[in-house]
Amino acid sequence: MQKWTEQTCDGYHLITQEGGATLGYSPASGVAILYQDGYVFKDLNGDGKLDVYEDWRQPLEKRVEDLANQLSIEEIAGLMLYSNHQAIPATTYDVSTYDGQPYVEGKTAPWQLTDHQKKFLSEDHLRHVLVTTVQSPEVAARWNNALQAYVEGLGHGIPANNSSDPRHSARADAEFNAGGGGQISTWPGPLGLAATFSPQLMERFGQIASEEYRALGFATALSPQVDIATDPRWYRFSGTMGEDPKLTTDLARAYCDGFQTSEGEAEIADGWGYRSVNTMVKHWPGGGAGEGGRDAHYGFGKYAVFPNHNLPLHKKAFTEGAFRLNGKTGKASAVMPYYTISVGQGKENVANCYDPDIITRQLREEAGFDGVVCTDWGVTADETHPGVHSGKPWGVEGLTVAQRHYKALMAGVDQFGGNNDKRPILEAYEMGVKEHGEAWMTERMRASARRLLTNIFRTGLFENPYLDPARTAQVVGCPEYMAEGYEAQVKSTILLKNHRGVLPLKGRKKVYIPQRHSPAYTGFWGNRIEACDITPVSRELAEKYFDVVDTPSEADLAIVFIESPNSGWGYDKADLEKGGNGYVPISLQYSDYTARTARAQSLAGGDPFEKSDNRSYRGKTVHTANRTDMELVQATRKAMGDRPVVVSVRVSNPLVMKEIEPYADALFLTFDVQNQVILDLATGKYEPSGLLPFQMPADMETVEAQAEDTPRDMRCHTDADGHTYDFAFGMNWAGVIDDARTQTYR
Repeated sequence: MQKWTEQTCDGYHLITQEGGATLGYSPASGVAILYQDGYVFKDLNGDGKLDVYEDWRQPLEKRVEDLANQLSIEEIAGLMLYSNHQAIPATTYDVSTYDGQPYVEGKTAPWQLTDHQKKFLSEDHLRHVLVTTVQSPEVAARWNNALQAYVEGLGHGIPANNSSDPRHSARADAEFNAGGGGQISTWPGPLGLAATFSPQLMERFGQIASEEYRALGFATALSPQVDIATDPRWYRFSGTMGEDPKLTTDLARAYCDGFQTSEGEAEIADGWGYRSVNTMVKHWPGGGAGEGGRDAHYGFGKYAVFPNHNLPLHKKAFTEGAFRLNGKTGKASAVMPYYTISVGQGKENVANCYDPDIITRQLREEAGFDGVVCTDWGVTADETHPGVHSGKPWGVEGLTVAQRHYKALMAGVDQFGGNNDKRPILEAYEMGVKEHGEAWMTERMRASARRLLTNIFRTGLFENPYLDPARTAQVVGCPEYMAEGYEAQVKSTILLKNHRGVLPLKGRKKVYIPQRHSPAYTGFWGNRIEACDITPVSRELAEKYFDVVDTPSEADLAIVFIESPNSGWGYDKADLEKGGNGYVPISLQYSDYTARTARAQSLAGGDPFEKSDNRSYRGKTVHTANRTDMELVQATRKAMGDRPVVVSVRVSNPLVMKEIEPYADALFLTFDVQNQVILDLATGKYEPSGLLPFQMPADMETVEAQAEDTPRDMRCHTDADGHTYDFAFGMNWAGVIDDARTQTYR
């Protein structure tokens, strides 16, 4: 008795089965269809019979084992690859170093695969693709279908497990319009979600984000970033959930539950299913303790240091959060170690992914994690030093690329981020055969294959990896999700100061909103940022709330939008060229900073690329690229006289508030939200409820005195109203917030 029906969809066929799996396939792939017991199956390897891995009725573990045993070492090597960044459509920048053809406007479909992509899919057997920008949700869906149709006809028909870095942050100058929809719903950044102190909201974000990810063709999220941000200078502070281990642990658990759990008809087994998105929690064992606050993307940030021996605190968000979920999926499906050498925490002076003590003993055995371990991007490539964004093989610079792959495999790694080439993995395999024998090394490779295949099977990709472009366009950025995202933006915003209850405003006011001047400077990636004047809110939008005036003399009050200080990332080639060691302070204040009280000696060991073993910057001075933000606040205060000045700071790191707080009557902090949120709050449409997920330092001396590995160890700024900007501080219209959240976490 036939239990299935088939329909032709937009670019693929869909088979619906009574009491069975829904199958999607592309006739263009050449895949054959098998029939048994009234049901339908895909003959993915083309052998004319129903293999265990092709039989959706079989337990997941048996399917995984069957396919892993069928794969050649070359195919397993391909599974171990995680692509470099792929844009949709491909741009000249993305393929400039390859032979592939970029998308040409008007000449090629934006969802067409490039020759380079076809090469790494077919010749290198790569099946994990990191997608960056997409032209539109519909284009993303069509590109996914083209990709899945292509790999469906190759080898064992393993579908692509596409992924994304976080992509839900809002554009500051955008106007909220739920009815208009968008490319994706817009939410506060991770720090902003942390500022809500609400695991429930975080889980809801994960549920919505996973729906949108799957509609775009993403079955893996390269998130959450759960590093405990114990050094306020760290460049990646804004991607974290703050500096408190308990809060981050609860939010990490909620994030993974929201993304991974698939309920109802969409469930396959143990909470996993067609709505699930694998989470790759990062960065084990914690990257927030960078020496001097320096980030490990560059050679000068190689070391994480633990002067107070607080590594266990940094692991809590993994071991008690991401690895101990409330939902049926149990734990995050993948882990990414950070670039850093965790000084004194492993057995070797090498980056985390190369140290078997940190990966096999601490992560696998002690923490009980048996999911995928994927390196961060570029850790096996050669380094160009100093201060150049290239390879990051910290501690193993003297090894060949293949030897680095082998060392990471022996440490317990399964996958290599940013590598499209199978050759170094195959060379590493041969090294293992020579050292351990063919049987041992083959089983080592198959162990990684089983982990990698598990994440593809349990998200339903083997049955139906295809998307309906029309549905994608309806789901991604739909009005409901846009509205929830904007509400979260409001809840994430922190009111730090409200002198004499100047807010909320009563009646329609004449408001002056000055442009923000951004001087030219060199960006984090070495790119030149040109000077410009920025309009924080369009006049058209602002006039929906106020009578906008052009000068302070006309205004009832002023609203000033600025950003937290940007002093660079702790390294200056000019210092090196003058005979110094290249290291300079990272400042959290707007005015020039000289590090008179900084540590005289570095905590970590020497480096063959450096002239000196010491990376101290004591006595050196650094300039802030956006000093003009401080000057804008001070100039506006002077021009306004006794009339109120409202300041909104878009925050990436904690900052020294004494340079701007005295000049503000009301002070907001925002985290990757639309500036319209401030207009809604100032006029009383909403009441502020955000809380600080970190401390605000009193000055740079307390920043220098704090320990890189220790949370909440700074003397905090106290404002003109006597309020101290400590962890969990925030205000509403009634005053300082004291509620269940503060009682739980403060």
